[in-house]
Amino acid sequence: MFGCLVAGRLVQTDAVQVASDKFVFNLPDYEKVNHVVVFMLGTVPFPAGTGGAVYFSFPDPVSGGPVWQLLGFITNDKPSAIFKISGLKAGDGDAAHPFGAVPSSPCGSVAQVGVSVEALDQLAQQIPVAGAAVSSVDSFLQFTQKMLDSLYNFASSFAVSQAQMTPNPNETFIPSSCVLKWYENFQRRLSQNPNFWKS
Repeated sequence: MFGCLVAGRLVQTDAVQVASDKFVFNLPDYEKVNHVVVFMLGTVPFPAGTGGAVYFSFPDPVSGGPVWQLLGFITNDKPSAIFKISGLKAGDGDAAHPFGAVPSSPCGSVAQVGVSVEALDQLAQQIPVAGAAVSSVDSFLQFTQKMLDSLYNFASSFAVSQAQMTPNPNETFIPSSCVLKWYENFQRRLSQNPNFWKS
């Protein structure tokens, strides 16, 4: 019913069913993994009114026992999701996870990804661990926004009032209001069509 994917590795479809509504994938060498994708195979849908809560478990560095963290969910309407697992900390685990005492791997570098089939109204009330959600903003848009902010802040740092200006015939001055107007226009056009600059 489910698949698990890590970049540079083969797709895993061999989830171990640990209960009638719980499935677990083993994730070796999890320390080298930044993101994990969990998806439905498309062969069997969730029963009506249910979805899958996606959990991540790694060995606690102190106790060695598993620490389970809610990453998010998948449903028939949202059959796949990407989660960031690098940087998750042991202290962010939840004692109220649905996997009980799922046996952990004897090898310390193996983590687990679990899918728990739950009612949609329960999924809507759960709060994933901070930092697991992958930004839905395109990296190009993020770069462009940061670039705009940087240019505006840099240009503004040189702003002087007309009284502070010293005449210099070799220097061209641009009113800061002109830079601000360009900045606002570019942001507006980018929000309307992220690819406007290609035309």
